[in-house]
Amino acid sequence: MRPLIAKIKPASGFSRVAHVGLNVLLAVLIFALVRINFVQLALALILLSKWRMFVVRPRFWLANIRANAVDIIVGVSLLLFIVHSGGQQWWQIAWTAAYVLWLLVIKPASNTFMVAAQALISLLFGLTALFIGLGEEPLYYLVLLSALICYLSARHFFDSFDEPYAKLLSYLWAYFGGALVWVLGHWLLFYGFMAQPTLLLVALGYALAALYYLDHYERLTKLVKLEILVTSSAIVLAVMASLVVNVVSTVQALFR
Repeated sequence: MRPLIAKIKPASGFSRVAHVGLNVLLAVLIFALVRINFVQLALALILLSKWRMFVVRPRFWLANIRANAVDIIVGVSLLLFIVHSGGQQWWQIAWTAAYVLWLLVIKPASNTFMVAAQALISLLFGLTALFIGLGEEPLYYLVLLSALICYLSARHFFDSFDEPYAKLLSYLWAYFGGALVWVLGHWLLFYGFMAQPTLLLVALGYALAALYYLDHYERLTKLVKLEILVTSSAIVLAVMASLVVNVVSTVQALFR
């Protein structure tokens, strides 16, 4: 289903300057609010920037929220990245610049490749931010939110291809994501800033998306398919091996 509020490319002249200026101002305000410890206000500002979702009849609100969900996920995720940058100003500036790039270049794009990229970015950023910001919360929160992020990212991806089974495939991916987090959430490991459920879901999600995209345009050769499968399988095996090693070492320590 296409968004009910279409993405309108800013025209040249004053409207273009206003569009760029307002988006840059939004990112700068979020940076400034985090610096003075008004994180809740920064979050409210991101949500309020999506006011156009509600300028239609209420029966269209749910569809508009889903259509704009990827933008909200990325915005909230980047806010959390700024907050959890350890107070290091240069990292916060870098994440703010990434938000400007998202608002001005990535989000307005409407071709199939860029829409697919938007979905994959939201999957990566959303899951990463979830475990950074809410990793200590009860497991059912993580399961439900992971499934929701997986579902919304998948729907955004499949809608760009007019996939007739978009809803079914998105539900399946959401179920898989939630189930994986339920299993691995009992033993969370972090590789730098990324939790192992995030790494596994991103590796598998990107591999499946690449296979689908290339097959859709009839560019999926046997060699490319093999490369994608081998790479993703290697990542999955490495993560699972490290998990097993960690569990074994912990059990051995308990019995010493």
